[in-house]
Amino acid sequence: MAHALHTAGIDAVYSYAGRTLSPVAQPIPTRSGGFGGVAGLRDYLRANHITHVIDATHPFAAGMSSNAVQACDIPLCALERPPWALNQSWITVPDIESVPAALPVAPARVFLAIGKQHIGLFARTPHHYLLRLVDPPAAPLPLPDAHAIIAKGPFNYETDLALLREHRIDLIVSKNSGSDGARAKLDAARTLNLPVVMIARPHIPTRTTFATPDEVLRWLSHSADRGV
Repeated sequence: MAHALHTAGIDAVYSYAGRTLSPVAQPIPTRSGGFGGVAGLRDYLRANHITHVIDATHPFAAGMSSNAVQACDIPLCALERPPWALNQSWITVPDIESVPAALPVAPARVFLAIGKQHIGLFARTPHHYLLRLVDPPAAPLPLPDAHAIIAKGPFNYETDLALLREHRIDLIVSKNSGSDGARAKLDAARTLNLPVVMIARPHIPTRTTFATPDEVLRWLSHSADRGV
């Protein structure tokens, strides 16, 4: 999205959550870190004379997205990639807290593709976990039996197929984040006939939503034309 704004010559600032040590460089000014909740975000928008907000956060960043809806008394839209179409072979759960109960009772080798924030939920389960993290862990993992690979996507089918075979994975846990770059593990799982536990997206308050940067740019242009 930052590249689209830069190409269109739109004055903008890109905000990172600050959870990644080496975020991808952007062609527009950037900031990093939280805002301090709804009030802090509202203060930032006013202090910096922001006229429009594009919520391009991860589909599971429900807290930030909800804060944006509450904080914005200016035009707000979300760039939200469509979720993956549900597969009948998947085990679907409503939230990440429901995943441990959906795992096998007997020890299994699980590719836990959920990032690092919630891995503590699995500390008391008997499984071996393969993690794929963007940054090396700053502290020992809260899992008794785990192996972490440090890698940054997008990933491809051949690489993920080899990964699942090398680590003898029995089952995959994934968020329904959508996007082609993250679905390689699901295509590889289908090839190997592996079960997938799929976590449904969290609820986010209603907002104007678009699936592509071009749609967002048209929205920005129309908002400016209307003097919104």
